[in-house]
Amino acid sequence: MLLPRKTKYRKVRKGKNDGNATRGHYIAFGDYALQAQGNVDITSRQIESARQAMTRYIKRGGKIWIRIFPHVPITRKALGLKMGGGKGNPEFFVAKVKAGTVLFEMKGVQEEVAREAMRLAAHKLPVKTKFIMREEA
Repeated sequence: MLLPRKTKYRKVRKGKNDGNATRGHYIAFGDYALQAQGNVDITSRQIESARQAMTRYIKRGGKIWIRIFPHVPITRKALGLKMGGGKGNPEFFVAKVKAGTVLFEMKGVQEEVAREAMRLAAHKLPVKTKFIMREEA
């Protein structure tokens, strides 16, 4: 599972996650990619699950790049606690994903194989996605 070695702050405030991506919205490494269509928080477990689904389908052929990283800690308080008493402890990490962000990239496989692998990965993610290909210039 992906998680940061060290963070500047142990807990962060929620903030907003709206608008379209202005960074990481294009294919940088591979030939095929999976692009998010909405704004969502993707956990490290979901990223790992999607990665496993793709890797198993392509059977060690080609290369996969993960373009998102879960930096943001999410806190939880124990069940049954009364209000007050401060913020809970960090439980897991998420990647704040905006619409248009490229989540995964793939190279070294045929288009049909990449399309199916990305479809399997998309089922593991909490966001609507789109399969995109590199434009040849």
